[in-house]
Amino acid sequence: MDLRENIMSFCNKLGLDLVGFTECRVFHELRSFYENRKATGLENEFEEEEIEKRINPKHYMDEGKTIISIAFPYLHGVDYVDNGFSVYTRGQDYHVLVKKYLNKICDYIESLGGKAISFVDSNTLPERYIAYLCGLGFIGKNNMLITEKYGSYVFLGEIITDMQIPSSTKRQFHDILEFKECKSCEICFNECPTKSINKAKINSNICLSYITQKKEIDDNWIKLLDGRVFGCDSCQKGCPFNNKVQLSVLNEFYPLEFMNDSDYDKIITINNGGFKESLKKTSCGWRGKNVLQRNALIRKALYENKDISKEVISSPYVKGYQERLLKFKKL
Repeated sequence: MDLRENIMSFCNKLGLDLVGFTECRVFHELRSFYENRKATGLENEFEEEEIEKRINPKHYMDEGKTIISIAFPYLHGVDYVDNGFSVYTRGQDYHVLVKKYLNKICDYIESLGGKAISFVDSNTLPERYIAYLCGLGFIGKNNMLITEKYGSYVFLGEIITDMQIPSSTKRQFHDILEFKECKSCEICFNECPTKSINKAKINSNICLSYITQKKEIDDNWIKLLDGRVFGCDSCQKGCPFNNKVQLSVLNEFYPLEFMNDSDYDKIITINNGGFKESLKKTSCGWRGKNVLQRNALIRKALYENKDISKEVISSPYVKGYQERLLKFKKL
């Protein structure tokens, strides 16, 4: 077997069947895209501000020749209770789990004589674009990577190596903008509650998934959360490509029992110790206890229309939102 087949075979043994390769190079074609986002105020605080870092992966490894993109399916055949948490948050923290897989692959590449470094989520790489170039799927009108086998229910991880490996496809950036796979479908536009995705542009700053993660939100957004505690699956749930997807064989991503619980009072009253033993271990734990308590409180007051006046809250931050919500209830 050649080098690419060896790596793919190793990944397959780990249960990973969506693996692709592309040249590690400067993505000049993305420069104007990022410049336009910056000029029109579409960036948010979770994005890398320096465009050169976003388009040049070689700042991580100057001698890098190939980027490997790997998709990790996370949807399991369980009844995901409507508790305000996006499906991707239900299992153990994917940052930790994906990193463990990637490290094994890096070790394997190094055993073949190469250098390799891995990435998941918190980096400057244009991850979805790289996955697209690697042939893992296409980018839909909802701006998500959509795979043929698992739909959009995948996490992405990348590896940069100094080994020269042929690219999986010869795709071009301009092809994305044609949305050939989506055709005339606009279900995601219609399902998006804030129209953060539409024909004209994609504005992540008004996506409710982003709003649930902000530390401070104004009254208008509080009213629009509509029961969301962390994340938003509206465009995923409505997407036809997610109707008949295959389920994940990666047991680590199976929903944790407490993450499929609809008792949000446990979140509102959770202490630091309880948080560390539960929510801290999930993909939303990085945002901290207070934001999740705040969102659970908003869900109880406005989505469930229940009394929150008797909730004993120690955090001044969360208590401030409790007082604001009680004013809403009086209006």
